[in-house]
Amino acid sequence: MEDVAIEQRLEAYRPELTGYCYRMLGSAFEAEDAVQDTLVRAWRGYDRFEGRAALRSWLYRIATNVCLTMLDSAQRRVRPMDLGPAGSGRSTDPGEPRPDEIWVGPVPDSRLLPEGADPAAVVAERESVRLAFIAALQHLPPRQRAVLILREVLAWSAQEVAELLDTSVASVTSALQRARATIAAADTTADPRTPLDEEQRALLARYVSAFEAYDLTALTALLHDDATLSMPPLPLWFRGTGDITAWMAGTGSGCRGSRLVPVTANGMPAFGQYRRSAGGTGHDPWALIVLEISAGRIAGVTNFLDTARLFPLFGLPPHLGQDVGQADQPQQLGQLRAGATDDELAPVPPGGQA
Repeated sequence: MEDVAIEQRLEAYRPELTGYCYRMLGSAFEAEDAVQDTLVRAWRGYDRFEGRAALRSWLYRIATNVCLTMLDSAQRRVRPMDLGPAGSGRSTDPGEPRPDEIWVGPVPDSRLLPEGADPAAVVAERESVRLAFIAALQHLPPRQRAVLILREVLAWSAQEVAELLDTSVASVTSALQRARATIAAADTTADPRTPLDEEQRALLARYVSAFEAYDLTALTALLHDDATLSMPPLPLWFRGTGDITAWMAGTGSGCRGSRLVPVTANGMPAFGQYRRSAGGTGHDPWALIVLEISAGRIAGVTNFLDTARLFPLFGLPPHLGQDVGQADQPQQLGQLRAGATDDELAPVPPGGQA
């Protein structure tokens, strides 16, 4: 029974440790591995812990060491925009897929927040896991990254961070200043998902309607003039409504007739995109679409194409049956307009049954 109590006590920290490790590593899958390793080490060493420090601080020390070790041999994770200039929307060659290990990946909000989390904590959590911010963090050396996250995101004191990293307060302060300068030079602007924002809900409803109708004129009207479109693991990306529309009208036109199922990722609105099945029955997974919204319009669209791993992570079904789609969309759009909670916007299960 004592072992069970210890496991339950440690397990309560899994969501916040997942958020910390995700910011450090830039991958939801690596973050889960790091947290599992952290909790196993903590369980094995619990007898030696004996309350000499706060349990939370001790767990973060273990998690930090796990992440720093993982980052020793890891390549910096990036977004397609980090690899080269924007492409032409008239291109027909998206390039060869790059290995998963180089990309900043998405994470479900549900993995980072405990059930019944305070609404203010939800907003703060979403603000600090936006894709652009996670990508900017990857430009920092690992220890600077830890300092910035602990000081700026988790609001630890300089003394607490110095003790965790076995260094001095002066070193922590210096590392924080350098990290702030790097982050300030990056473009991290995007509005986190705010369930009570009527304007954002209306924007998302218009996006779903336009995408499913494949009305490129209506879609373009929702984008900022300098919006970006990227498709990891493909390196090709676009900037500007002209090239985005040209791509969607040309090589990307296979998305015509798609269905979208709403989820949330990185504190932002997202959708599981299903394209018509090659066999002609229902719709199959194609991409996890994550939208970055700024000032009432869409500033970035990231289509993550690794659906084999991402759709199960986000609880999305492996197939939408023939009876799922247009008949279900008015209900989903109505929920978007009416301000449904994230739970109410849960993915449609296989076969379309609730």
